[in-house]
Amino acid sequence: MRKTHRGRKAKIIVVNLEQKQELERLARRAQVNRSVSFRARIILLSSEGLSVKDIARQVRANVQTIYKWQRRFRATGVNALYNERKPGAPRKISDDKIEAVVVKTLQSRPQGATHWSTRMMAKKVNLSQSAISRIWRTFGLKPHRASTYTLSQDPLFVEKVRDVVGLYMTPPSNALVLSVDEKSQIQALNRTQPILPMGPGSEERRTPDYDRHGTTTLFAALNVKTGKVMGQCYSRHRSQESRKFLEHIEQNTPQSQEIHMILDNYGTHKTPMIHRWLIRHPRFHLHFIPTHSSWLNLVERWFALLTERQIKRGAHTSVNQLKAAIDIFIKLNNHSPKPFIWTKSADQILEKVGRLAARTLQAHT
Repeated sequence: MRKTHRGRKAKIIVVNLEQKQELERLARRAQVNRSVSFRARIILLSSEGLSVKDIARQVRANVQTIYKWQRRFRATGVNALYNERKPGAPRKISDDKIEAVVVKTLQSRPQGATHWSTRMMAKKVNLSQSAISRIWRTFGLKPHRASTYTLSQDPLFVEKVRDVVGLYMTPPSNALVLSVDEKSQIQALNRTQPILPMGPGSEERRTPDYDRHGTTTLFAALNVKTGKVMGQCYSRHRSQESRKFLEHIEQNTPQSQEIHMILDNYGTHKTPMIHRWLIRHPRFHLHFIPTHSSWLNLVERWFALLTERQIKRGAHTSVNQLKAAIDIFIKLNNHSPKPFIWTKSADQILEKVGRLAARTLQAHT
């Protein structure tokens, strides 16, 4: 039977002042050399007398890894934390040079450009373009790519996240939980020339230009438990249409069940007309997601499927043809529905948002 090290005390790792300073420097360089930073943290924690189990939990590694780097540090000190030399020709680029490239990539911008290219960086540090490419691949650096993010400034962000995620993960008994939203301004587009179908060795081809034939707005309610969708298309996106869709839900759900609707903060959901309708229908309960948090509304994921599978590559010569295509997609979805399973707890979400907020503040201080 394999021995375990549960709770076993690690042998104290003794480090002198010079070693401690070097270990702390390496531990702070996680962006530059993750492996060495990780090993330095193990030794620093070991020097504090923590058990192997506690160290493994903090650095998220197994106990064998902890013992391995403790043994190597006892044998040769801080130098043991660096990668061993591999057989073959020695590297021509020193660790200091590689670190300088990584630091310059992360902490500076070239003159006259928003980001570094391999050619610009190679010229700046006097290395070859292929060398820069290898360094960037090794450290996962992609200066040519950028993505977007938005931090919600909703003062009730925490409360709303807990409310909505609670409905997803522990829905109330004898109640329907519906994720509701509108996909507005869906365009009926038709290509100006016939689409060339896919053939062996060639993909489907279409012209980049198109003719517009009007728009429609889809109101949809996703049953969180079953994955079925109720949908209605309207020509406009006003309170009147929101009330009509509420009436559609009212007529197509069992009267004995409470209805919990998850919605965004669009103005048509909060008008006096909607408020009066809700007073007359007390079984409807509205739960609003935080502002700028559409990722929290599950029906948005279903909208993405609709766009990818039916709308994006579709060709429609009229709004009615577009509506018919949407209706077919909804019927097929409801014939064999597959619910989206929410897995992240509210605490996990709030912790991740907190880390992003901290990084944002740190980047601008």
